Amino acid sequence: MKIITLSEFYEKKHSHDNPLPMEIVRRILDDVKEKGDSAVLAYSKKFDGAFEKDFEITEGQVKAAFHQADPAALKALKTAALNITRFSKLQAAQLKSFSVTKKGCTIGQKVIPLARVGCYVPGGRYPLPSSALMSIIPAKAAGVREIIACSPNINPVTIAAASLAGATRIFSIGGAQAIGAMAYGTKTVPKVDKIVGPGNRFVAAAKKEVYGVVGIDFIAGPTELLIIADSTANPGLIAADLLAQAEHDSEARVFLATDSRKLADEVNLELERQLRSLATNPVAGASLRHGNIVIVNNLHQAASLANEIAPEHVELQVKNPDDISPALRNYGSLFIGMSAAEVFGDYCAGINHILPTGGSSRYTGGLSVRDFVKIVTFMDCQEKATREMVDTAITLARIEGLEGHRKAAELRGRR
Repeated sequence: MKIITLSEFYEKKHSHDNPLPMEIVRRILDDVKEKGDSAVLAYSKKFDGAFEKDFEITEGQVKAAFHQADPAALKALKTAALNITRFSKLQAAQLKSFSVTKKGCTIGQKVIPLARVGCYVPGGRYPLPSSALMSIIPAKAAGVREIIACSPNINPVTIAAASLAGATRIFSIGGAQAIGAMAYGTKTVPKVDKIVGPGNRFVAAAKKEVYGVVGIDFIAGPTELLIIADSTANPGLIAADLLAQAEHDSEARVFLATDSRKLADEVNLELERQLRSLATNPVAGASLRHGNIVIVNNLHQAASLANEIAPEHVELQVKNPDDISPALRNYGSLFIGMSAAEVFGDYCAGINHILPTGGSSRYTGGLSVRDFVKIVTFMDCQEKATREMVDTAITLARIEGLEGHRKAAELRGRR
């Protein structure tokens, strides 16, 4: 990784833009909307090599998947699922309906689970059964009754993960055609209310295009990691964590911000050493070539840099993390201390790994139970309480020039 100063970093253009193949995706979505299952099948054959006419996974196939999957994998999935479920239930407990009554008028909110959601599970270069757990379990904890899972050329481990997590129906469909099928509905795939989950550029473009027809979580791009470290940090651990993110995608964005030039040099040596024996060397190496080690004057400058980049993941490998963690505002998930490996968050700690990228952590957090509910409000007023609001409503309606509003308020005052 190139070692640069903070001023050099800011002089460079660090665009969050990741051009999406919208024209191709629109054509796919239009075909799925018009032709339904036949278009889904045609594009699945074209892009994924799939050939099964019946792309819904049957109960028998689910049972077979549990027998085919490696026992160690199933054990790991169950452990991760338990931790994710516990955390999701704690999140759900924070979302409460309430009401308050004052002077005869009751106002409040209700937390209502969405009726049907679609969870996309990547299945390209690296099939991600962990993403099935991360997207489906929070939906189940929120009280969603119908949870649709889609993944291209779905393998037994991913089928087992989706079943363990609580998917009600599972489909071996991927890409933009899967997003279109869930957004518009086909004879086989039901239309959902919201689509969540990570995916490649075509999936991201499709989610962006169908937003409004259905809800989405956010548009996720290549993964990101910024590590903030001081001279007390372990260069081997830092290098391992940078490589763990870099191997996702050649476009992954990895950074180290440190006030120690000595540590920077040691991390680069470790990266070279560890990369030589890494099976994913070609991908990770490509990612590292456009990564940066930024030398800062102090760790507060590093925190400001983190807030500017607004990355998906931030790790703090410093002696006194409490000194700077309060200054961090923009991140998808924060990992504090040398033992808090980001990969634990990816798999089994219980927090979600479906997180905002491309600077969007400035305005949103990661996937959670709240993505699967809607909060609606209500008002129930007695006549006396209504009269007390009449004058206020009339005045504001006159200011805004809305005569219908004014008259509707006045009529309540005459009763």
